[in-house]
Amino acid sequence: MQPAEHGTFPTVRMRRLRYNPQVRRLVRSVELSPRRWILPLFVHAGDEPRRPIASMPGHAQLSLDALVSEVREIANLGLGGVLLFGIPAEKDHVGSDATSENGIIARAVRAVKDAVPDLLVITDVCFCEYTDHGHCGPLSECTGRVDVDNDATLPLLGKQAVVHAAAGADIVAPSGMMDGMIGAIRTALDEAGFSHVPIMSYAAKYASSFYGPFRDAAESAPQFGDRRSYQMDPAAAPGEALREVELDLAEGADMIMVKPALP
Repeated sequence: MQPAEHGTFPTVRMRRLRYNPQVRRLVRSVELSPRRWILPLFVHAGDEPRRPIASMPGHAQLSLDALVSEVREIANLGLGGVLLFGIPAEKDHVGSDATSENGIIARAVRAVKDAVPDLLVITDVCFCEYTDHGHCGPLSECTGRVDVDNDATLPLLGKQAVVHAAAGADIVAPSGMMDGMIGAIRTALDEAGFSHVPIMSYAAKYASSFYGPFRDAAESAPQFGDRRSYQMDPAAAPGEALREVELDLAEGADMIMVKPALP
């Protein structure tokens, strides 16, 4: 098969959203049921079953054992699936745990699939939870200031997505807002034999104060600065978000997310 430009087959495969029955239900235009809900879960690498999240009363980071109990209940309730975020035991400057086959998310996916094989599992593909500086990729000073090295992050995102897919993830969801991330992930997945795995892109992710509780839950707050050099400005013209969406679709995204849904 000859390589094709992004936006055409084989990069774009409409059958990806038809491969898995849970994914088919997820993308239906009209259906009101618990199966339409995806529950985010935060998984830590320690033994403590539940670590309460101060900014999210009633919610907690879960150990692997507690995660298994949680997903069994979720399946019994008929929810559509889970979106997993990992909190590793150790962090470093490149987020090594995120690309490890023995990393917290790879182990979490395997645990969920062993316990409830038919439950839809989506994984967050990013590095902010795994780096010791809290940014979404390795850092560089080549521009004269410390910033995320966009192009050095791309192959790492591809590797992370492949690790998740190999563990059994049904959908990968890159959230870091790196230019070219969808194309890099799509290529990595396809070359590793996972052309059937859909990508749900955080295509238009705005810099927002709404993320405060999430960063507490995922222990992913930046240790310096902010993420405004890669997340979108809420005051940007509407056309910027549409361009982000168009680019991600052309690179092979199968689903698009706008976050947050409110201003």
